Amino acid sequence: MDSKKLALLCRDFADNKKAENIVTLDVRKLSSVTDYFVIASGTSQPHLRAIVEELTGKLRDEYDLRPSRSEGSTSGTWVVLDYFDVIVHVMHAETRKRYDLEGLWGDAKPVKPAKPRKKKTAANN
Repeated sequence: MDSKKLALLCRDFADNKKAENIVTLDVRKLSSVTDYFVIASGTSQPHLRAIVEELTGKLRDEYDLRPSRSEGSTSGTWVVLDYFDVIVHVMHAETRKRYDLEGLWGDAKPVKPAKPRKKKTAANN
């Protein structure tokens, strides 16, 4: 799977569980380790767990993808999922503010989410 498509899928799956302030950064020109970062915030440990379970479950079940490594736990404040070309950071808002990954990677180009498709209605058919 294309790394940009994977990053946007990760973003969408985090959004499914109402992750906050989701940012996707294109770090291809800045890092030899990965292509994209996806950074999302959760409001509590159960919220972090729900976001991580959505991401890992959907990618495993629908695309047969598993992270090569994961760090942190959902009982903590920061979980990192490493999908080689995409690294996902799911963080409690206070932890995110403290470590300021967006500031550290300030030269990275933000990736806008795919435009939502218009739903077909009887009037559109």
